Amino acid sequence: MKRDSLLLAAIAVAVLLAVVAGVVGWAAGHYTNRVTTVGAVTTTTSVRVSPKVAAGAHAFNQFACAQCHGLNGRGGVSPDVPALTQVGKALTVSQLATIINHGLGESANPTKPYMPVWGAVISKRQVSDLVAYIRAGLPSVADATPVAVPAGQGEAVAGAALYVRDGCINCHGPNGLGGVPNPLSPDKTIPPLSGRDFREEFNTEKKITDVIRSGSVIGRAPIVSMPHWGGILSDAQLRALVAYLNTLK
Repeated sequence: MKRDSLLLAAIAVAVLLAVVAGVVGWAAGHYTNRVTTVGAVTTTTSVRVSPKVAAGAHAFNQFACAQCHGLNGRGGVSPDVPALTQVGKALTVSQLATIINHGLGESANPTKPYMPVWGAVISKRQVSDLVAYIRAGLPSVADATPVAVPAGQGEAVAGAALYVRDGCINCHGPNGLGGVPNPLSPDKTIPPLSGRDFREEFNTEKKITDVIRSGSVIGRAPIVSMPHWGGILSDAQLRALVAYLNTLK
């Protein structure tokens, strides 16, 4: 009798542990699929997608597409930038790839953002991934969210995060060290944002702010041009970026 009681107790414990494990596993799977973007105070639920679409979602944030086209391409950032959720499926794969590679809609007005040339910066595979993500409807993908910008820690700290979130790092390199090719430009590379040459040409904070705001369109595709950020970044964000650049040697 005693052995039977012990056996029944052991079975009960095993069943209980299995149920608990199942609940914990469900909860982990359920909550790891939730993506919270700091700052926007928006929580969205991600969906299962192919690795190619997932890679496109991460590239979408890495190359600051979200900063102009909105989170998940929903727009709302600037009236001059379309929501990709609407136009993405209307365009063919070839048309989307061409726009990413060669840009679209250059403007002399610094408050009018335009689609810059990415073909010299983004690989063919990344372009293909971006197109797949757009054609899939720009779904939410776990951890594919813009870098959070710290608040209350000083302008330089916020500027360092903005430098990554807004894609400056993709063209000007980590810590503004440069080295990204731009074959049709006079010096064959995108200029660094540190060092003596930069400090001599942009020797005041106003000059740095002005070029970020207005961009520097020096030719047509496939040359890489500095896009207009005047219609995208606030004055506070511009000050933070300049504060960060001033920390670089």
